Amino acid sequence: MKKTFLLILVISSLSLTAQNDGWHISTNDKSDYTGIAIANGRIGMLSSSKPLQIQHIVLNNVYDVDPTLKVSQILHGMNFGNLDMYIDGEKITEDNINNWQQTMDIKNAALTTSFDYKDKAKISCTIYALRNLQFTGYIDIGVEAVTEIDLTVTGKIQIPKEYQTPTNTFQILKDVETTMPILQSVAKSPFGKHLVSTSGTFIWHNINSSRENQRPELKHKIISENENTLSFDYKIKKNQNLDFAWTGAQCTTKNFSDPKSESERMVIFNLLNSKDVLLTQHKSQWNKLWQGDIIIEGDLQSQQDVRLALYHLYAFGRGDSDLSIAPMGLSLQTPYNGHIFWDTELWMFPPLLMLNQDIARSLVNYRSDRLEPAKNRAINYGYQGAMFPWESDDTGEEATPPFALTGPFEHHITADIGIAFWNYYRVTQDKKWLSEKGFPLMKEVADFWVSRVTVNNDGSYSINNVVGANEFAPNVNDNAFTNGAAITALKFATKAANEIGISPNPEWQLVSEKIKILKLKDGTTKEHEDYDGEIIKQADVNLLSFPLNIVNDKETIIKDLKYYEPKLSKEGPAMGKSIFSILYAKQGDVDNAYRLFKESYVPNQQAPFGALSEVANSNFSYFATGAGGMLQSVLFGFGGLEFTDNGIIQKDPILPKEWKSLTIKGVGVDNKTYRID
Repeated sequence: MKKTFLLILVISSLSLTAQNDGWHISTNDKSDYTGIAIANGRIGMLSSSKPLQIQHIVLNNVYDVDPTLKVSQILHGMNFGNLDMYIDGEKITEDNINNWQQTMDIKNAALTTSFDYKDKAKISCTIYALRNLQFTGYIDIGVEAVTEIDLTVTGKIQIPKEYQTPTNTFQILKDVETTMPILQSVAKSPFGKHLVSTSGTFIWHNINSSRENQRPELKHKIISENENTLSFDYKIKKNQNLDFAWTGAQCTTKNFSDPKSESERMVIFNLLNSKDVLLTQHKSQWNKLWQGDIIIEGDLQSQQDVRLALYHLYAFGRGDSDLSIAPMGLSLQTPYNGHIFWDTELWMFPPLLMLNQDIARSLVNYRSDRLEPAKNRAINYGYQGAMFPWESDDTGEEATPPFALTGPFEHHITADIGIAFWNYYRVTQDKKWLSEKGFPLMKEVADFWVSRVTVNNDGSYSINNVVGANEFAPNVNDNAFTNGAAITALKFATKAANEIGISPNPEWQLVSEKIKILKLKDGTTKEHEDYDGEIIKQADVNLLSFPLNIVNDKETIIKDLKYYEPKLSKEGPAMGKSIFSILYAKQGDVDNAYRLFKESYVPNQQAPFGALSEVANSNFSYFATGAGGMLQSVLFGFGGLEFTDNGIIQKDPILPKEWKSLTIKGVGVDNKTYRID
């Protein structure tokens, strides 16, 4: 069955006081503002400091073409999340409001903005991306009149200027006594790949919105071919409220053969449904997600940071989608075009596998659904098995811009995927999945590495001409992480075969035992054949200790930590130091572990909510990869949790002195709770 992309926005009266606790982050400072993502795994809205506005809408897995690089790019949809409001003829703007405040309710995935307009009215607006209606959003707005006011509200569908052949209409559909006013805009995506249809209408919560003689009169106006509007006027008496909604649906031919009609149906569905029912279901589903939670006692800032990170991983994924998570999730189109990288398998997947196996299953199924393109790619490059793309889109083909050497040469992604697959089985013990999806992919991954290695004169194997995790060093031989990941993927494929009663290819074990791991003269692990102490982009060698457990003696682990930490670039991505934090925690050095935990994300936090950027000197947010890294520091470092062939175990947890306790809830399929005091 094809699916739709829909966003629903509804608007309700709230009396707010500032909340800052483990579930709420509030701000009244918008001088330096980076938006927060409100998302449900299918659609994402990026918040704005401007009243009654959002910055844009992102549609998951709907791609068009980047006009500059001529590669696929996730689509910014039509924006129907912006409204204009006039009181006594004056438009509300940033300049004529006061007492502005925003609160992010992490538990219920809701962002509320409140403000006063002069001495005339109090306005509140809460944005939801409804979890229960996976293609919908909901913006709830309320106006409280301090004095009698004349209110005018305009709902808008704004079509990005790059879209082609837009058409804008308004009609009132009728069935018996029920009337359904529908504002609609239809256009082709910028390069014509998809037809996009957006419909919208108003809902008044205390007025029968489907009865033409009871609701306010609606006025239609086309401002331009890129802006379609619908307005109403309403007089609110002193000390009275008006609660209303603006709801919209956005459908594309990626998901529907007839997106125009489907967007109309979705709007009608919300027009004739109860706000209370929708929000109760939404909150219930988020409550279920939060069965997997991390509770830090004694350090409110760390608690908020960790919860916001976990919120974003939950918000960017779904257990019923078989879709993956891009580095920027559903917050931004750029950088990285909404493509899927190793960021998913190595950084985001492990915390989700620990706390929410449903979303984790979608991430691995995304890869198995794209196995055939990976097999074709291996053939095209002269290899066997499956060669996964460094950047993946909806097609599963390579989507990296041609100028980037990562596309042809960063091959460790293929091993990263195989490792994630075995870890999924380790946790879930889902043998049916392993037989049908897991092992078929792991086999192809192992066959790729057998064909990818080069035999040396001494009988050892090298993997030559690669880009490793340290992308500052392209086209090198025997990169530490690439070789270690290949070793691990080969060993895991052998285990998977044995688990389902299939004889493994003996070459898998042979090659895995003879791939080279290079050393410096003093025994420090060498990053690649020509490495000579250069600055590195991010952790590479140290990944052999965690998560690969190839370098596992304490002396070498410490030696590698002390050698490579000073080599980390200050311009490197957020998650780099999280690996160092985990490794220090596992060696019992809690002070260095906590220091590096904080260094792994605090410099990258953006005001006012602490949204993570990839690097400290940019404000591209939200960087979900960084969230995955800092969560791993808590789970695998301080929490001492590990994935093993016997499931999830805990070994030597350690508590920072800054915390009174750490509780990890909903771990694994048994929903276990671990507490560290």
